[in-house]
Amino acid sequence: MTKPYQALVPDRIYFGGAQDVEQMVTDEGVKVVVDLREEAEKCASTAEHVQWVKIPLGDHAEEPEADLFQLAIQEVVSAYREGKKVAFHCGGGRGRTGTVAVGTLRELGLAQTLEEAELQAKAIRPSINVKPLQWESLRAIYGK
Repeated sequence: MTKPYQALVPDRIYFGGAQDVEQMVTDEGVKVVVDLREEAEKCASTAEHVQWVKIPLGDHAEEPEADLFQLAIQEVVSAYREGKKVAFHCGGGRGRTGTVAVGTLRELGLAQTLEEAELQAKAIRPSINVKPLQWESLRAIYGK
């Protein structure tokens, strides 16, 4: 059966949409959920053992949100480096999630450029669609 979410890093970092979080927690043993939804009022998982980290990114931001994206990427990478299984998501798992996926691959050194990271992320989750302002944020963090 095909899962509605994917592993960015096998057996450690997962990503998808808000509707996928409960399954990631249940099926994969995710302990940290980084929620990229500005509109979120609670964690998308009801499990008590899950650490919820909210990074309030707007889905239709009118200016780059580099500081928030950098914070989100650092939260994912920190949980990973602490040996925890971590998931990140936005509403649909495309724009904000795609941006953090690209940054996470770059931050972990799994891609040498942002473009390479985007190709890798899209190979894993084809629905990713990083918007122009989200690209501006990535370039502000990592340069060209």
